[in-house]
Amino acid sequence: MTMTVRALHTEDRPGVEAFAHIRRITLPYLLFTPESVAYNIEIAHPDAHYQALVAEEDGVVIGTAQIGVVHDSAEPGQGYVNVYVHPEHTRRGAGALLVRTAERHLAASGATKSFAWVLDAPGNRAFAELHGYRSGRSAHFLRLDLANGKLPPLQDPPPGVEIRPASDYAVDPRPLFDLDAEASSDEPSDVDYEFTDYEAWLRETWQHPLFSPELTSVAVVDGRPAAFSAARIDGGTRYGTAMTGTARDFRGRGLAKLAKNDSLHRARAAGCTEALTGNDAGNGPMIAINNWFGYEICATEVRYVRELA
Repeated sequence: MTMTVRALHTEDRPGVEAFAHIRRITLPYLLFTPESVAYNIEIAHPDAHYQALVAEEDGVVIGTAQIGVVHDSAEPGQGYVNVYVHPEHTRRGAGALLVRTAERHLAASGATKSFAWVLDAPGNRAFAELHGYRSGRSAHFLRLDLANGKLPPLQDPPPGVEIRPASDYAVDPRPLFDLDAEASSDEPSDVDYEFTDYEAWLRETWQHPLFSPELTSVAVVDGRPAAFSAARIDGGTRYGTAMTGTARDFRGRGLAKLAKNDSLHRARAAGCTEALTGNDAGNGPMIAINNWFGYEICATEVRYVRELA
């Protein structure tokens, strides 16, 4: 048995497809396609030192990792590694080799910390702790059955408010960037981001192959985007909410709930049968909104961190 780890390149179609396949098996709560995996490699910022790694056993891909440096944070030296191994090929050393390779790359790229999301299962947590990681905050994956579940009926927005698809901003999406930047800056997180690069947002969000401007809904107040629910789709029947948020001046008015309800109805009308999302365990307001829609927790993950020598 020969185990090796290497970095993926966009032209490696078999490797990219294997990466997406393993992620769909190990993380069915997130959307992955070969196109999205290749795109993330292609558009990564040079300062992120991003790599998608695969572990191969005798030439067969059995494990994956995404690694990089959080270059758009005010605090330097923060890296991340997220490792997932095919469930039929665990305990063969693939995960350990991926972690060692990732940490060498991160340290060489200037990272002094390594953050990792780990599924909340005894074996996964023991693996992280064996490699020197300590646990922190947790987050939930949630699922809603769009095919058989009942959505709240669409409501007429209050006076002065209209609900529009993000595709209405195709010519100039800058107002949506401003809204996303403000809402995202208040998201609970271990890492603070400086959300100021419009061109990067265009590449990483607006032009991403999973992003759907047609299914993304925006609550507009007196002509200004005030709340939104950003949608991703995998080209099949699965729909994911990438972000739901409200500008600070408009919070407490139910606008995010209006936008998300509109997006969910759009998704169901477009043939989506499964809705997925995620919440930090401490984000009470968003958890309450998703409970109102009927989402149910389907898995939990824990954020681990390790100081790199």
